[in-house]
Amino acid sequence: MADTKEKQEKQEKQEKQPKPEKKEKKPGKGEAPKQAKPAEPEGPPAEPAPPPRLHAFYNQTVRPKLQQQFGYKNQHEIPKLVKIVLNVGMGDAPKNPKGLEAATAELAAITGQRPVVNRAKKAIANFNLREGMPIGCSVTLRGPRMFEFFDRFVSVAVPRMRDFRGLPTKSFDGRGNYTLGIKEQMIFPEIEYDKVERIHGMDITFVTTAGRDDVAQALLRELGMPFRVETAAAS
Repeated sequence: MADTKEKQEKQEKQEKQPKPEKKEKKPGKGEAPKQAKPAEPEGPPAEPAPPPRLHAFYNQTVRPKLQQQFGYKNQHEIPKLVKIVLNVGMGDAPKNPKGLEAATAELAAITGQRPVVNRAKKAIANFNLREGMPIGCSVTLRGPRMFEFFDRFVSVAVPRMRDFRGLPTKSFDGRGNYTLGIKEQMIFPEIEYDKVERIHGMDITFVTTAGRDDVAQALLRELGMPFRVETAAAS
């Protein structure tokens, strides 16, 4: 009887004592350490960003006008803006890497998207160029960022061009794509004049699904692109 009482007392003491916490195992060689779960944000979830105003303008106003003007029976035939490509070429990038870094930072500030560094596909001895050397940077915009950039470009940047008399209408490639060359990056308000190390230009390409130059020009004109009005030459 005494033995059974002693056993019961020992069991009761063991139950009362708190169990020691298990230590986390250290990651072995070659194993990545476990990351702590991020804390969930407090409060209600954030509301989604509103759609760009130019996108809404295109759906409500531009599409019906183009459908009526060119007689499209199927809504999928109506042309639309697919993407905008900005390209900055730096011929002296191998000799001046800081210039390419500055151009990349400026292009990121203008578009709100990280640029891709373009590299030479082949070696050219006359230009002291080797395959794989950085020669510029570019950004491809799609979706909401594309419409937001187009809106800022037409509303703010284009009026800041020197001696601006309208954009040329002869820069279409025959397939409905429009390419524009800019001499200075200073026309964009995101660029701070005091921090600019070097003035450089860029090429901007507007890619559409028009397939024809006249349809693409009508699309861009309805979106607000200020094309130059060409007057007929006097006979």
